[in-house]
Amino acid sequence: MLHFRLALLPAFALLLITFMANDSAARDNLKDQLEPVRQEFALPALVAAVAHEGKIVAAGASGVRAIGHDAKAELQDQIHIGSDTKAMTALLAGMAVEEGRLAWDSTIGEVLGDEVQGMNETLAKVRLEQLLSHSSGIPSDTQEMIEIYFNTDAFDYNLTNLRLMALEAWKKNEPVIPENSPFQYANFGYLIAGTMLETAMGQPWEALIQQRIFQPLELETAGLGATATPGLIDALVGHFPDDDGQPEPRLWGAAADIPPIMGPAGTAHMSILDFARWGGWIAGQAERGPDLVEPETLAYIMEPKVQAKIPDPPPGIPEEGGYALGWGFEQFDWAERPLHTHNGSNSMNLAKILIDRDQDLAIVVATNIGGEQANLAAGEIMKTLYLTYGKD
Repeated sequence: MLHFRLALLPAFALLLITFMANDSAARDNLKDQLEPVRQEFALPALVAAVAHEGKIVAAGASGVRAIGHDAKAELQDQIHIGSDTKAMTALLAGMAVEEGRLAWDSTIGEVLGDEVQGMNETLAKVRLEQLLSHSSGIPSDTQEMIEIYFNTDAFDYNLTNLRLMALEAWKKNEPVIPENSPFQYANFGYLIAGTMLETAMGQPWEALIQQRIFQPLELETAGLGATATPGLIDALVGHFPDDDGQPEPRLWGAAADIPPIMGPAGTAHMSILDFARWGGWIAGQAERGPDLVEPETLAYIMEPKVQAKIPDPPPGIPEEGGYALGWGFEQFDWAERPLHTHNGSNSMNLAKILIDRDQDLAIVVATNIGGEQANLAAGEIMKTLYLTYGKD
């Protein structure tokens, strides 16, 4: 019997290779479209993929994994998606709501008041939905928040405890909602939302995203933190300016990503193909398996809750548009209707995702460097792909 199984292995391997080749052949190769843009904007690598009706219909990779190294960018290479992780945290919140563990109007005080006592009264009344829609009055990253993120306690505590300690350190601050718009892009708000999920669901956020999103969707390349295996250049490595302003690859270690305490706000990575699979599931409006949440719950998550008006926004954040729960809702001048979108960057990478639910279409673009040039290049590719694969 053992010899019979061994005899089947070469045939099975050949069948698998043939299937993978046919799968790749069925997709449009975008490399020739990506390469000129990559060169024009001087990016290390540029990758993109398109999913339509749950199938990846186009994908491509160009450039190198890291400047100064010969390894070419590949479709299976992990890319860092930064704040595009926020949509996944919002989906986990939807699961908690469906299971009766939380409600959209659950407050920080109700869920975390026993763990973090003496909170500012206004902060304690902030609702989960406000945290996920950046409308809680919690500001964008302040110097005090940055000092909390980059603390020295990481070696002494688990991440769940560190997040509670972060709220403990900030608990006396009073959220203030601006007059012109309640929208303030708040990573700290997502850190708190992740802590509420951990308390309500009894597991670390890291375990929840693995077990409830990555595994059911079969995102086999998905993980958290820096993309490359320490000691190897086996993924798209982020780049950051050195002292002379030249892009330097951040290969491994703490310098290769934001602190893991910020996981709920943006530390996920995965291949561009898996990123497209995630987008394809969202574009399918939860009508296509796996059954992560009810379609009504996903529709609620995708419904804009606040209008954003941001003067002089950083790269990747629009000046105005709707914001749902982990998703922007923006009118582009090249599209007939507003589309769901989000941008993610840990300052060393940049990723964009675009969802057209009416056409069951998802477009993802990423590069392994941050900044305005990266944003412009990824935006140009996103527009081109939408005009090519959108059928309206």
